[in-house]
Amino acid sequence: MDHSSNRAGPDDGPGTPRTPEFEEFVAFRERHLLRTAFLLTGGDAHLAEDLVQEALGRVFLKWRKISRLENPNGYAQTVLVNTFLSYRRRRSTTERITDVLPETGVDDPDPALRLTLLRALSALSPADRAVLVLRFWEDRSVEDTAGVLRIGDSAVRTRTKRALVRLRSVLGTDLDALLGRPSSPTSTGDPDKAVPHHVH
Repeated sequence: MDHSSNRAGPDDGPGTPRTPEFEEFVAFRERHLLRTAFLLTGGDAHLAEDLVQEALGRVFLKWRKISRLENPNGYAQTVLVNTFLSYRRRRSTTERITDVLPETGVDDPDPALRLTLLRALSALSPADRAVLVLRFWEDRSVEDTAGVLRIGDSAVRTRTKRALVRLRSVLGTDLDALLGRPSSPTSTGDPDKAVPHHVH
């Protein structure tokens, strides 16, 4: 993804180059943002790249303020999720799952299982997908997830449970393999305990 183009900041003139601090932020976080976007889109690598570029552009426009925040990484993640949800509200087309996984810097011992997971995620609604990605891949709390999505805590829990049930209906015992747990195909369990943290 090319981030070499210049953008104007909120108080800058046209063509103002990006600051070294922002370029360092992009170098450090871009790969993680791309992985998150890839999951959000259910495996559409091209859309994931577009969403990350748009999100980073939005972050840059407010970089002076964002760079002073306690957690600029979390802010960028929130911008990415909102960019994804805004896109899905504007577009009725479905994502295009690709067989080429993005470079995430994490070893992928089972690409086939990863693609199965992505197809299962793509079957969920964008909002349910966002809940799972925030809760389980980004390790956000229920309260934090609710704040990002602007819904209640109970809605987050309901969406989490519903989405996990649907994933299990598609993945079956493969879900347990992703979780690194013994197979329990009839169990829905506690959503807060069924956490696929190590699926990256």
